[in-house]
Amino acid sequence: MEASEGRQGDDYTVASADIEAFHKNGFVHLKGVLSEAEVVSLEEEYMKFIRREIPVEGRDFCDMSSDYTKPLEEYSIINIMLPSRYNSSLRSNIYERCAASIAQQLCGPEMVFDYDQLLAKPPSRTDGVFSWHQDLAYWPVTKDTRTASFWLAIDNSSMENGCLRFVPGSHLEKELRHHGPLHGDRDKSHTLAATLGDTDIEMPVEICRGDVTVHHERTLHGSGGNFSSNSWRRAWVLAFRSKSAVEEERRIGFTHSHNDSLQVLNQVGIENVA
Repeated sequence: MEASEGRQGDDYTVASADIEAFHKNGFVHLKGVLSEAEVVSLEEEYMKFIRREIPVEGRDFCDMSSDYTKPLEEYSIINIMLPSRYNSSLRSNIYERCAASIAQQLCGPEMVFDYDQLLAKPPSRTDGVFSWHQDLAYWPVTKDTRTASFWLAIDNSSMENGCLRFVPGSHLEKELRHHGPLHGDRDKSHTLAATLGDTDIEMPVEICRGDVTVHHERTLHGSGGNFSSNSWRRAWVLAFRSKSAVEEERRIGFTHSHNDSLQVLNQVGIENVA
């Protein structure tokens, strides 16, 4: 790695080969974006949400592997939407600042923070499978859909504990894949699911604590269950999107909260799926 690449203060300079990989494959793995001390600091805030020390409203605390009726103690994919809404001190943290610099390099100018999300698979949750999907299937389709979706590993993420998997090149397809509600009704579960084709090649991406993956809004991705008996698989998601897309979302009342009205969720999650 050249001296000019990697982390410098609040910025992370992306290598030209990694920029090329993002555009070719629809995702990229960036190593060492955060230091151990920085991850520890974020981890402390993360666990306050897991322990329910910070109140989260309604369906913004849910299980993404099942329907809304599953008891909390049985959650397999703990999903916490918009943590910085519920704890405003998290805004503009070091992770967000580094991600902002990366987003500009990967996607161009006028990329702004859209939303954040915590996703945690407790140990031995073999059913903690996050269905294959494209992020854009969940969102309004705006004129400028540019997105850099960041996935920060709070724990080492492996095949055993349910790391992310991608279908390289799927972002280049002209149309989105067909998505349907995982449990048949979006009033029962927020989760959408797509099906892989015979020619799709899935690529698991194991990453270390403090690393990130960044993916395109049209890249097919998902993850397997946690087969580890003692390892969590915790991730902190940030999405940077074009300024115009975020402005349009807010104009129609779409905030990425699972408490958004079902009318809005159905409009953007079902009718806009090609």
